[in-house]
Amino acid sequence: MSSFGVPPPDAAVYVISVAAELTGLHPQTLRAYERMGLIRPGRTGGGGRRYSHRDLELLREIADLTSAGIGIEGVRRILELDNQVVALRHRNDELLAELEATRAALRQALTAAGATIPPPNKLPVLRPSHALMTFRRHPG
Repeated sequence: MSSFGVPPPDAAVYVISVAAELTGLHPQTLRAYERMGLIRPGRTGGGGRRYSHRDLELLREIADLTSAGIGIEGVRRILELDNQVVALRHRNDELLAELEATRAALRQALTAAGATIPPPNKLPVLRPSHALMTFRRHPG
């Protein structure tokens, strides 16, 4: 729990009736979305469903998409693409951090070797190629 008694976003704390009320959906709709694989609520030891704040946000997103006329398979695809975008952003952040660490290590190695350190965008490993390729259309 956070400092004001609010559970973390992934804590499965809401029973199905509360989740239904908070999302404006019928409990049977929540069960149907689970059967379709659109949502995976947590479970208690006795098998009762427990929804997290993130689950509620996802249910609201599904409801918004379906009310806009998007079918369940379209919703499924949109959610998959959203997940891919999140994963790609995370990977991009990792790669940027790795690039910065590599640049820092290269600067440190150049300094230790007594070399003059070029500006950050002019490091040898990052220099763009100045090759020029031309294409000619063959007559006929």
